Amino acid sequence: MPEHLLGPHVVGQRVVIRRLLRGRSGPTGGPAFTDLLGVCTAWGDGSMTLRPDTGDPADRAPVDIALADIVSGKPVPPRPSHLARVSARDAEARGLGVVPGMETAELGGWILRTDPAPIGRLLKRANSCLAMGSPGLPFADAVERLLAFYSARDRAPMAQVEQGSEVEASFLDAGWQPLGRGDASFQAAPLARLHRLLAPRQARGTGEARGTGEAQPLTLQAVGSSATAELRDEHGTRIAAGSAVLDGDWLGLHGLAVDAEHRRRGLATAVLAELVEWGAEQGARTAWLHVETDNIGALALYERLGFSEHHAARYVVPA
Repeated sequence: MPEHLLGPHVVGQRVVIRRLLRGRSGPTGGPAFTDLLGVCTAWGDGSMTLRPDTGDPADRAPVDIALADIVSGKPVPPRPSHLARVSARDAEARGLGVVPGMETAELGGWILRTDPAPIGRLLKRANSCLAMGSPGLPFADAVERLLAFYSARDRAPMAQVEQGSEVEASFLDAGWQPLGRGDASFQAAPLARLHRLLAPRQARGTGEARGTGEAQPLTLQAVGSSATAELRDEHGTRIAAGSAVLDGDWLGLHGLAVDAEHRRRGLATAVLAELVEWGAEQGARTAWLHVETDNIGALALYERLGFSEHHAARYVVPA
């Protein structure tokens, strides 16, 4: 058998293998071979187990392979995430349904956004131009259209750009400046993994507000493609809440908040679990959220849950 680069050290790694199909003939009458690509999950006792990661998901049952049948093989890079094929602009556009009634207008690939009837403070994401990709016309003309749009609606002009992008550089060259707050990391995670991690919390159905008496069960209200989960204490005061919006098979998580007196008690995780359970029931495959880049605690929480940064966004305003 030719030398290959496999062994017990590849357990947990993605590998490509060519193996002999005993008892079968190839197109030329010689031995038949087949190639497999996937993750090695076990090695020993004269065989290895491989979990395929290509082809129809329904056909990805683990395959046991006799070591004597391996003709060649080697470790290969991990399978690229499908998120790598999604642009920052398309990822951010998944959040257009976060604010109901938001007015939008396309400017080439840019999206002008404003909330005509805000409740409380103006949300930057709902009152800024999503300036990612090409506006379809010269940059100066696009900025003129942007300024006119927000002036007509009595809104301060603002653009949301991808950090490090050519569009950001163009705004800065034109004299615009970073807002100075609100830099956000767009985080995404496979919803199936989130669901597995959070299922025990969701099964409990309550959050524990220590020192405040008996916490009430988590409640979830869903209307169409949106849902809100909240937890109240024994007095009926809301102490934790969060919302989600479904766009295709993407679940956007937003508005997660816990009362200052009840933080670090697992309430945020309990609310997330309820929203993820709802998203899984709706067929969501990817969860995403924004977290400000200086929110160290939230970044650590989401990293533990399997979120990773897709891109970072920044808001810029005229000087």
